[in-house]
Order: sequence, then structure tokens, then C-alpha cells
Amino acid sequence: MTMQSHRLQPAQGFLILALLLATPGRSKAAAASPDIRRDEVVIAVERVAPCVVNIATKTKVERRGLFYDWFRNTWGTYNQTLPPQTSAGSGVIIDEEGYVLTNIHVVDGADEIWVKLWDDRPPIRATPLVGATSSDLALLKLDKKPGEQFQSIKMAAPDDVLLGETVLALGNPFGLGGSVSRGILSSMARRVNPEAGALEIPDWLQTDAAINPGNSGGPLINLRGEMIGINVAVSKEGQGIGFAIPIKRIWETLQVLFTPEISKERWFGARFKPGANSLTVTYLDRGSPAASAGLSVGDQVTAINGKSPRSFIEANDLIAGSARDEVALSMRRAGQPKVIPVRMLPLADQIKARTGLTVQPLTPDLAGAMGLESVSGLLIADVENGSTAQLADLKKGYLISDIDGMNTGGKMDILNAAQYLGGKPAGERVKLTVLAQIQRGAYVTFRKGSVDLRIR
Repeated sequence: MTMQSHRLQPAQGFLILALLLATPGRSKAAAASPDIRRDEVVIAVERVAPCVVNIATKTKVERRGLFYDWFRNTWGTYNQTLPPQTSAGSGVIIDEEGYVLTNIHVVDGADEIWVKLWDDRPPIRATPLVGATSSDLALLKLDKKPGEQFQSIKMAAPDDVLLGETVLALGNPFGLGGSVSRGILSSMARRVNPEAGALEIPDWLQTDAAINPGNSGGPLINLRGEMIGINVAVSKEGQGIGFAIPIKRIWETLQVLFTPEISKERWFGARFKPGANSLTVTYLDRGSPAASAGLSVGDQVTAINGKSPRSFIEANDLIAGSARDEVALSMRRAGQPKVIPVRMLPLADQIKARTGLTVQPLTPDLAGAMGLESVSGLLIADVENGSTAQLADLKKGYLISDIDGMNTGGKMDILNAAQYLGGKPAGERVKLTVLAQIQRGAYVTFRKGSVDLRIR
């Protein structure tokens, strides 16, 4: 057999060269194949890590010792702020304006709260806004610079959780950097109380992802990088069993607690359910400015003062920030566009509308004049004639120190009282803990009692 040589034509040579270069591993571009380590877990963590923060607190403690005990008993309470910051737990940024969600037990009783972000910037002071021990959730606001924004986590829809799905528990314990553990969602309806307290959470999320010390308040996320819960605790009875507050409960709590009233002590009186392109009115305070202006449950708000909010958090900020306490709500009712102006009122008007009581906050000066160490409470300034408060024998000068054993993780003030009373239906009764001043010669003492009051 005769071997015949065949000379390649120039065009054919270029074609073969092109095919060789296109073969995997034949070029630098092809050699840069995706790193198999960067799976969906790593990508989800990279997306969420900048949103997870460490929370450190400072508290005032009474110094002990023979001299200090004598000094305290002779001249009054001697307090000293602890110089070091104590790492209390973790939190997660839920809005780019600097709103941070955490457990209330992480910040309860703190005199100062400092938040350390994932990067190298110095810790940022945070202000506690609202919270509720019943749900163990607290909302903080970072004391940010004008125009400063932060990366925020995306929250899953209220019921978007899957039994058995892979979940990740993130935290920033002790300010040493991020912490991640992996597991599955073991139960979506675990009816236990890991803290053995009075938490009103009917359906805990249970996971075998380790919730280590310091991870309380951090997010539990799915593989899309969406928050499906807030880490709370690990079971002492079962090894490797952790619990988280479900996203449904988080949404419900935020809709009750995060209202325009927390940013500005003006009564608006409506609550929203977040939607894809609008906000749905879910509740109206009786006699509130929103109700009096004609807003109705089911209305869909599309713009506030001409601006479409990107979230219900921004919606509340837009309402609270309205000039002259007036806000224009663009909405749709039965498919028809409508604009409703609402003029907000002082928050104390809400308490008066529900109880007949005119109250004022207990300032340090008032507390000092009354001989009280705490500034937590509402002083009754007036009682409306014929009101349920008058029938309950409440009087001017009494101090309301508590409502229904309410503990919001902060002091008893007008905001907390107004929000609590605003959520009560007409006719329901609440129990007020009251301090009454009693003058006995040159001495003033207080008598503590409770009063049942019917809400109007």
C-alpha cells in the first residue's frame, strides 16, 4: 500500500488550530473553570455575611464593697458604667437605612448598644426602637452618617419554608468575625420553649444547624440567601438541636411594632402588610387620624407623598418624615385610584382616645421631685369626665408604671403604651399598675395598686 502525503491548505490549518484552541484545557479562559468549592452554600453565605453584625452592650452596675455600700446607703445610689463592652450576641441588618433585628434578650437592660459590622470600620452606636419580650424580638437603628447606607438581608415570604431544606445559621459571636453552621430544617411546628420563659411563639423552627453561644439574634437562612428565622437558642436536653423564631412571626411582629409612631411621636394609626407592588392596610386604630381621613382595611397604598416605597419599612419612614405632620397617600380601592390626605396628631391623643387619660412622660426632673429613682412610667395629667378612667377611680398625679405586665425591653413610655393600647379592641379590659403618692407629714410615700380599665 502506498502512503500518500496530504498538504493542508491554509484555510484548513486555521480551522484545526481554532478547534484545538476551543478544546477544554487548551486556553487560559477555558482553564479558569468554576471552582467546585463555591457551591450554593458558599454563595448564600457570601451574599448574607455583610448583613450579619455583632452586638455589644454596656450596662450600669452597682459597685460592691464596704465603702461603696456605706456611701450608697448614706448618700444614694452609686453607679459606674462598665468600661469594657460586653459582647451580647448577634443581629442582622434588615434595611439599608440601618435597621437591625435581634433578640430582645441580647439587648435587654443595656444602657449602651454598639454594633460591629463585618468589615473593619469602628463599632457604631445603635438606638433601641421597639421590642417585645413575648416574641423575643427587638429592633435597633444604627446612628449612621447622613446618606450612609448598609447592605441588608432579603427576608423570605411569611410561609416560604420547606421541611427538610438545607438551612444555614449565621452569627457574629464575640466580635471575632462571622460564624456559619449548616443543617436541615427539622421541624416547622415545634411547640417548645427553649428559654422556659413566657414567649408566645406557637411554631418554632427546629434545626440541627448548631446555634453556638453568641449566635442568638443572627439569621437562619435558606440556600437563596433569604432569612427564614432568627436564631434563639440551643436545646439543653437534645444535642445539636437549635431553635429559631419563624419568618412568619417576624413579619407579624414587625407589622405591629414597626409603625410610623416609633420614628416620630405622632399618631398615624394604620398598619400595613407588605406586598409586591403595594402596601395593604391590615388594621386601623379606632378614632385614629388614618381612620378619620377615610382609610379602610384592604386599601392598597401605592405611593406616599408621591414616592413609591420599596419596602414597608421605607413606607413608615416616609410617613413619619412628612413635613407639617401631613401625609398624602396614593392608593387603589376596588381598582380605582384615590389620594387621601392624613394629618397626624400627638401620640398622647391615642392614649386619651382609648382610655380618657391625658398622660405625660416621666422626666428625670419629675422623677426627682417625686422621689423616684426610675424614669419609667406615665404621669396622669388629667382624667376626662365620664370616662372609663374616671369610673375606675384614676386620678391626676397617679403614675402608671405598667400595663398588663407589659415589658417591651425598654421603659414604660408613651410610645409603648400607645402601641399596646392601639392594638386592643374596644371593650377589652387592661390592668394598669399604678403608684399613688401619699403625703404623711413631711414624708411622701407611694402606694402600689392595680386598676382594671375598659378600652373605648
